Amino acid sequence: MPGNKTHHQILIIGAGAAGIATASSLLARDASLDIALIDPADTHYYQPGWTMVGAGVFKPESTARSMATVIPAKARWIKAAVERFDPTNNQVVLNDGRVVGYEQLVVCPGLKLDWDAIDGLRETLGRNGVTSNYRYDLAPYTWQLAQQLKQGRALFTQPPMPIKCAGAPQKAMYLSCDHWARSARLPHINTEFHNAGGVLFGVAEYVPALMEYVQKYSIDLKFGSRLVAVDGPRQRATFVRTLADGASETTEQAFDMLHVVPPQIAPDFIRQSPLADAAGWVDVDPATLRHRQFANVHGLGDMTNTSNAKTAAAARKQAPVVANNVLVALNRRAHLAHYDGYGSCPLTVERGKIVLAEFTYGGKVAPSFPTWLLDGRRPTRLAWWLKAAALPQIYWHAMLKGREWMARPAPTVDTTHNA
Repeated sequence: MPGNKTHHQILIIGAGAAGIATASSLLARDASLDIALIDPADTHYYQPGWTMVGAGVFKPESTARSMATVIPAKARWIKAAVERFDPTNNQVVLNDGRVVGYEQLVVCPGLKLDWDAIDGLRETLGRNGVTSNYRYDLAPYTWQLAQQLKQGRALFTQPPMPIKCAGAPQKAMYLSCDHWARSARLPHINTEFHNAGGVLFGVAEYVPALMEYVQKYSIDLKFGSRLVAVDGPRQRATFVRTLADGASETTEQAFDMLHVVPPQIAPDFIRQSPLADAAGWVDVDPATLRHRQFANVHGLGDMTNTSNAKTAAAARKQAPVVANNVLVALNRRAHLAHYDGYGSCPLTVERGKIVLAEFTYGGKVAPSFPTWLLDGRRPTRLAWWLKAAALPQIYWHAMLKGREWMARPAPTVDTTHNA
């Protein structure tokens, strides 16, 4: 009933990859914990798989499971949305009026895809050649368009940072181009990559390998080019391009296929909360992931203000750190664990080969395997196998189950959290 108040030892906002992994990691350390997860969704998605759906490699249904089947059995699922936070009183108010109290709060609701930030986009998504691998229902349309296109112009876009999986905009492009090359259509298709940023990829060591594919597929790179409007029926896209002198120009491009990645922001209930920094992201220490103002609040996943890549691989490394540090806050562990900013982006440059980018804070390359086995700076078939076969299994059967293979943090002897 509205107005009813419940209380949990640990309250987790969001039952996506970060939330469920954190709950499972906590329960793996202490099965007696009282944990509740708040999430209104009926379905849990393996979002890294949508790139493969958009290339006809995965079936879309393989990336979706009912939420009830992935919530840990010893945790409670509160199927509702958060209206607002009251961290001073250790409470969360839900959209149905319920108030939920907590001892420890973990915030990881994911970010918001701002489709409406691009004029005319929402009305034409899924038709008129306009698609996006960032939505479950649209990724199959990407593959349909790639198969149908025989000639013309294909535009791929990337908005300003931050976005989740910064490599995904170009992954869709490479896999489409690979299909056109294999079907002898590539010479008849003009491909453009409109990137609002100034570089192809943020970690320089991986750019040479990517540039080889840009040249192989004859892709026209348009840096500083931001999609601002789409006219679906006319198949016209409007871009604002920043020039070298700081001025800008507006151009309109015809297209036969348009793959759009929307701007991405923190959810409204995060941006308007006491937990947010000036830019609207949850304000946490980048190493401990504890909130800078509220000592019993931790944040992880896509909506924190840490500088790591917003990927499932990052959440897989963050969840055990948060689990450990929540237990430190509960006086059930002695030493803090630290997150080093690890993120991974398997860049699918062709069907069967991947450039496996792995890096920590500051763009420091951080390979998980010796270079003789897997050199992430070069496209390899082993990296493709990891993406196509191993990582989905690791996600469903390890990460979401609290099995921290290659993700268990090394606790430090830092106890300054008590200061």
